[in-house]
Amino acid sequence: MNIEKEAASEIKRLKSEIIKHLFTVSEVSTKQYNHEFTVSSDQDKIKVQVYFGKKGVKTILQGNNESFLYKKLSSIIFGESLFRQTNEEIHEPGNYIGTDESGKGDFFGPLTVAAFYSDNSVKKELTHFGVKDSKLLTDPQINLIAEKIKKIKNVSYEVVVITPAKYNELYAKFGNLNLLLNWAHSKAIEVLLNKVDTETVITDKFSKRELNISTTKNKSVSDKKINFIQTAKGERFIGVAAASILARNAMNLWFENQKQKGLVLPKGASGEVDLKARIIKSQFGEAKLNELAKLHFKTLQKIK
Repeated sequence: MNIEKEAASEIKRLKSEIIKHLFTVSEVSTKQYNHEFTVSSDQDKIKVQVYFGKKGVKTILQGNNESFLYKKLSSIIFGESLFRQTNEEIHEPGNYIGTDESGKGDFFGPLTVAAFYSDNSVKKELTHFGVKDSKLLTDPQINLIAEKIKKIKNVSYEVVVITPAKYNELYAKFGNLNLLLNWAHSKAIEVLLNKVDTETVITDKFSKRELNISTTKNKSVSDKKINFIQTAKGERFIGVAAASILARNAMNLWFENQKQKGLVLPKGASGEVDLKARIIKSQFGEAKLNELAKLHFKTLQKIK
C-alpha cells in the first residue's frame, strides 16, 4: 500500500472511531498533502488531519488544545488519558487559596482570573458538586457547578474580569502575556487575602516566571507570610479546580451577554474566528474589535 492510500485508510478509520463517541463529524476532504475532516461540539471545532509524504503518515489535531473536545479526541486517537496518571502522593493543604485563569487562548472575549479559598468543609461540598478541571467539563456543566459553588455558605472567592478593551490597554502596557497574567492573578489573590486567613496560595503554572504579588498599601496583606506554590496541572487541587470553573463561568457569561445583544461570537482561535473577525471589522471597523477581541492575536494580521 502506498503512503497516500495508507493515509486515506487511516482517516477513514479515525472518522469511524470518532463517530462511535457521538460527535458530529464532517465529510472527509482531500488536500494536496493530507486528508482531513472536522469534529464539532456545542463549544468547539477541531480539525483531524492525516498527512502523507516522504516521512510517512502523520496524524495531527488542529484547534484549541485546551478545549474539552481537543483533549477527548487526543484520548481517542493517541490513547492519552484525560487525567494525569501518577503515583505521586498529593498533599493538599488544610486551607489555601487556589487560582486559575480562562480566555488567554480565545481571540474574542475577556481574560478572567479567579481566586478561591478552600478549607476542609468547603472541599466536601466541592467534591459533591463534581468539581474538577474546567477543561474536562462542558460549558453547561461549568455554569451549573459555578452557580452551586457561589451558593456555598460563607464561600470566599474573587473573580477578575478583564474585558477585551482593558486587556488591550494592559497588554500594550506590559508587552507580555505572562506579565499581564501575573498582574491579574496578583490582583485576585490580594483581594481574597483581605477576606481570609491562610498561609498558602496554589496557582496553576502559566509560565516559568515566579508569581510576584504586587506591592499593596494594605499592611495586613503585605505583612502576611505566604507560601506561593506554582505547579503544572494545578487543577488536581480542588481549590484550583473550583477557581478554574469560576473563571470559565465568568467568560461564558460575557459571551452570553454578547449573544443577548445579537452578537454570537465563536470561542478559541480558528478559521471560524478569523471569518467572524473579518465580518465585524468590515461592518463596524477595528474600534469595535477592540471592544470584543484581544488585538495582539495573529487573527488581526490575517484579516488585514
